[in-house]
Amino acid sequence: MNPNPPPADATQPLSPAAMDTLCSVTTATITTLLLKKGLRNVWLRGTQPLRPGQPRVAGRAFTLRFVPAREDLATPASWASPISTRAAIEAMPSGCIAVVDAMGVQDAGIFGDILCARMARRGVAALVTDGVVRDIAGVLGTGLPVWCSGVAAPPSVAGLTFVAWQQPIACGGVAVFPDDVVVIDDDGAVLIPAALLDEVLKLAPEQERQEGWIMEQVQQGAALPGLYPMNEATQARYRADVGNPAPKA
Repeated sequence: MNPNPPPADATQPLSPAAMDTLCSVTTATITTLLLKKGLRNVWLRGTQPLRPGQPRVAGRAFTLRFVPAREDLATPASWASPISTRAAIEAMPSGCIAVVDAMGVQDAGIFGDILCARMARRGVAALVTDGVVRDIAGVLGTGLPVWCSGVAAPPSVAGLTFVAWQQPIACGGVAVFPDDVVVIDDDGAVLIPAALLDEVLKLAPEQERQEGWIMEQVQQGAALPGLYPMNEATQARYRADVGNPAPKA
């Protein structure tokens, strides 16, 4: 457990420029860039948008961890414990993304409408979990963007015990550390290791430009061989069309 978690201001928010860049590129583009860097396991399995058409969101990860329920610990009384989801929410800084390791449990809702309303009030950017939420109508009414595996009526203590926040977790089969960066859209949630953020910010806009240009060529009837991926001749034509783009990953 983590009885003395870092203060809320320990997590530095993303800069406005970083937010603008990350919210202008798709999670698919980010996974491609990270694949080129050797990172294959960055897509958090089981994180689907609770409501289709939610905006793309980016932010620093604020991690929470559940373990299997143990009857002497997972009780309604535990909600008032110093180690509780309620206490963790009060430590969340504005702009963070709450990333919750629920071990993929599908029959215990980790958060409901009241907790999501409090997160929205505190300026939390989104909730991401490999588990499920409850009180779906109320959760949707809070306006908090949520990515999860679905919904279930029972509360978290029916199947889970909350143990810690701001520690390394495994969410959707991906290792997530506090202050890593998460980007989420209709394709799900993708993790950017904090140490690779600057490189992704540098390379992502160019990757998007390339793919946008390729799509234009496809719509004009171009065949894929030599276009996607681009051979040298196509690269030269691309550079002539768009100018002198940044170096590729």
